[in-house]
Amino acid sequence: MQALVLTAFATPMTIEHLPVPQPGPGQVLVRIAASGVNPLDAKIAAGAAPHARPRLPAILGIDLAGTVAAVGDGVTTFHIGATVYGMAGGIAGIQGSLAEYGVFDAALLAPVPSALSLREAAALPLVFITAWEGLVDRAHVKAGDSVLVHGGAGGVGHMAVQLAVALGARVYATGSAASRAVIEALGARFIDYRASTVDDYVAEHTGGAGFDIVYDTVGGATLDASFQAARIYGGHVVSCLGWGTFALSPLTARAASYSGVFTLLPLLSGEDHARHGAILREANKLIEAGKLQVRLDARRFTLHTVHEAHVAQMDGSARGKLVVEVQD
Repeated sequence: MQALVLTAFATPMTIEHLPVPQPGPGQVLVRIAASGVNPLDAKIAAGAAPHARPRLPAILGIDLAGTVAAVGDGVTTFHIGATVYGMAGGIAGIQGSLAEYGVFDAALLAPVPSALSLREAAALPLVFITAWEGLVDRAHVKAGDSVLVHGGAGGVGHMAVQLAVALGARVYATGSAASRAVIEALGARFIDYRASTVDDYVAEHTGGAGFDIVYDTVGGATLDASFQAARIYGGHVVSCLGWGTFALSPLTARAASYSGVFTLLPLLSGEDHARHGAILREANKLIEAGKLQVRLDARRFTLHTVHEAHVAQMDGSARGKLVVEVQD
């Protein structure tokens, strides 16, 4: 098979011809059709993501979609020819999806819903799982909650907005003026973060009380702002980018709480793989009900142009999720 291999950080990956791996117990061999591109993929390639524990040489690519080509002992959930997708490798020495074939833990995967192409499916796993773990597993969102999503047009953000709307919350989302149409089309009330302060939008939309749930998908100063936007007595802030040092005093002063989301943990620890597969099956229900869609950037990339995809991911030019098409 052809595979794209990273041998040194911040250097071009090279295409190599490698043996097709064979599945062990609980694993499936997937003929990979598409590999989703996330900011983390580009950061790993650049050597800027030590928390992902990359081991060189590495085949990157966290998200995938493809067709089952073989199954290992004990696998009953998938059969040869089934289309599957998942967040299944590309970190900690686990082969990723920038290769024509890969062996992955069956528990991490879910069937591709009929409403999605394989290209669309490859764009969804990491961002949806991250949104679900924050809103459902950590914050326990429910109908009627007021939810503020920072970065509502981004990868995780546009998933979080749609998920909160589908679960009956009143949803608000920050973004630039250019993202207003996207955010409103997803069902959220738009907040221009450049034109209004935290105090301004908390006063306008909550009467000064704060939001029940604040999901930060931006990090840095935006997480600091999130602490000021949480509801007094019981508000909950969630962040998937809570790296760094932050002052918790604004959160404490509001008697609110905080949770971090670290979606890589099952892959890094080897534990609770089935939870990720189960979350993707919840995504399937929303997709089939017409309540969830993934925004794709119109540009097309292949194994030969992955570096261009990584540049587009990091330079701010992406208008939706980027996908590398591994095979026709």
